[in-house]
Amino acid sequence: MAPEKTMPASPTARPSRIRKRTGLKGQLDRLLATPAGNILIAFGIIQLLCIIAGLLYPESFRYLSSSNIAIMLKAIPTLGILALGVGLLMISGEFDLSVGSIYAFTAVVCSMAVAAGLSAWVAAPLMIAAGAMISVANGLISLRFALPSFIVSLGAMLFWKGMIFLVHGAQSIRFEGSEGFRNMLSGSLGPLEMPFVWFLILTFLFHLVLRHHAFGNHIFAVGGNRDAATANGVNPMKVKLACFALAGACAAFSGIISAARVGSVTPAQGGGLELQAIAACVIGGVALTGGRGSMIGVFLGAALIYTIQDVLLLLRAPGFYLDIFVGALIVMAAIANQLVGGRVGR
Repeated sequence: MAPEKTMPASPTARPSRIRKRTGLKGQLDRLLATPAGNILIAFGIIQLLCIIAGLLYPESFRYLSSSNIAIMLKAIPTLGILALGVGLLMISGEFDLSVGSIYAFTAVVCSMAVAAGLSAWVAAPLMIAAGAMISVANGLISLRFALPSFIVSLGAMLFWKGMIFLVHGAQSIRFEGSEGFRNMLSGSLGPLEMPFVWFLILTFLFHLVLRHHAFGNHIFAVGGNRDAATANGVNPMKVKLACFALAGACAAFSGIISAARVGSVTPAQGGGLELQAIAACVIGGVALTGGRGSMIGVFLGAALIYTIQDVLLLLRAPGFYLDIFVGALIVMAAIANQLVGGRVGR
């Protein structure tokens, strides 16, 4: 018997499958297949519930009041800008627990320099550079001696926290920058607060670098598989040190913005920010093992943490409720990232 001939697939069948994949359901499936997509949907649902509650109970739940919105737009960037740098570093496969101390130390020293007569326009860039150098020093020690960056930066966190009290003591210090400088960092641009504008700008720039530049590809490569990255001509040490520098610079910039917004700095501020930044990154889909993540996810993770904090404050709930909610979110996000990571790459 002659073998049965198989008919070639109909040329119209493949476009049909393509249409299914590129339709609304296909786009939703692709969105759900990414950690950032999951957090976007969760964030959208929470915002919708908060808006509905704000409309139904405008007096007791003032979520939609102009004052509450302004506070949110000023508070979110404090964590968000710091988390962007931490997110890049985590994608490269490293950690820096000293960012909270860098945040406070650079803000204190910047305020001291301005009080001594140095222009804030000069002091701020110097402190941002100092923040980058502190974090790079952590990276050099970690990479040069093959030590876990988690341990090295833990020591640096305690060191620089102590240095704050050594150089200034336990008193708060006023930030006396010029009005123009304060307006640039903490004023408003139309309906938006300037800290949030800076957060949006940095998120956009970091997203472009991470997704549309060779350096972004190198970050993913060294975080995902260092040996393979080295075999392809990538220098892991240079890439990781650059990420350390960005993490430290973001921490310092966030601290200076906070000082300009509040008008003063306390040595104790910044405590716990390093863990909240890691939490924002994990909730936003950054893999703890490196090699996967997005700046959009980090943006949403930071916004979600502050949204929960704001809701709890409006409900007059005890402060420890935030720790409960964020702790549960971290575990759920880590599980979701692991499940998603098993299906798709970055």
